[in-house]
Amino acid sequence: MSMASSYGSCATFVAIATLGWTLVLAERFDSAQALRMVTKYRPTHLFGVPTMLRRLSEHPSAPDEDTSSLRAVVSSAAPLSDVTAAQCSRRLGCQVITIYGSSDGVNCHTARTGTSRETGTGIPDESVASIRIVDRQGQPVPLGEPGEIWARGPMTPLCYVAAPELDARYRAPGGWVRSGDRGLLDEHGRLHVLGRIEQVVSRGGYKISPAEVEREISAHPVVVDVACVPVPDDDLGERMCACISQAAGTPELSLAEITGFLEQERGLERRKLPEFLVRLPELPLAPTGKVCRRTTTTIAVELSTAQVCDPVGS
Repeated sequence: MSMASSYGSCATFVAIATLGWTLVLAERFDSAQALRMVTKYRPTHLFGVPTMLRRLSEHPSAPDEDTSSLRAVVSSAAPLSDVTAAQCSRRLGCQVITIYGSSDGVNCHTARTGTSRETGTGIPDESVASIRIVDRQGQPVPLGEPGEIWARGPMTPLCYVAAPELDARYRAPGGWVRSGDRGLLDEHGRLHVLGRIEQVVSRGGYKISPAEVEREISAHPVVVDVACVPVPDDDLGERMCACISQAAGTPELSLAEITGFLEQERGLERRKLPEFLVRLPELPLAPTGKVCRRTTTTIAVELSTAQVCDPVGS
């Protein structure tokens, strides 16, 4: 992980200061190099974002590869799909743990149980941070209802330095931090993260959560990465474009195959289905290792401009 990211920087005070661990760092992410480093340095834990973990799980094994030292693979910074979690666990021979946090003060509350669609990120650990789901007025909502995720804990920064406007935007009375993420707590107390509040596609006034659609597309066994982004439309204002990369050697998916999978196997409402598809060898990444939505959106807009209806860009 990049040490400049909030996820990566957690290692400095959690792994080193608190646990006394040794960190093994690479200049940049490369699947082959990462696996060689596991063999050479024998780490107990491997940290990465879902895109990195998916690429590690698909990388061919070297004759001298040895990942037996790993006790766990830790994923954060983006939603982890069931497919990626299962593949990574099989490939590296250890459990996969997902952690939820944010870069502006929620770091970090970890889930003790669950990585599947049913369990969400699991049950938040109260010793790390308290979690609540609130409405637009900041009032807690009942279990099962979506709202904004707020967090408060010993790792939550008290304020922004010399920036009262940021405190007003992200801090709430009582020491709570507004995450800007949409989520819910189910009847078992498990946290389900539903995406960023401001990241929506407005199709004819109907608001679609890209994160929800991405979560379902990522369950397809040949999809490696996915980002759903808005493209402008003269009639409806915006339409959704699904940008995907596929596992090497798999037949190219069509838009009809994607929407059929979403509707028939994942139960997604028809009005939430993507109307454009862009296939890329790899989705562009930001320095944090996550998919760069700005660049992906630019590509999607360029490739969808000449398309008329239910088309596929490539």
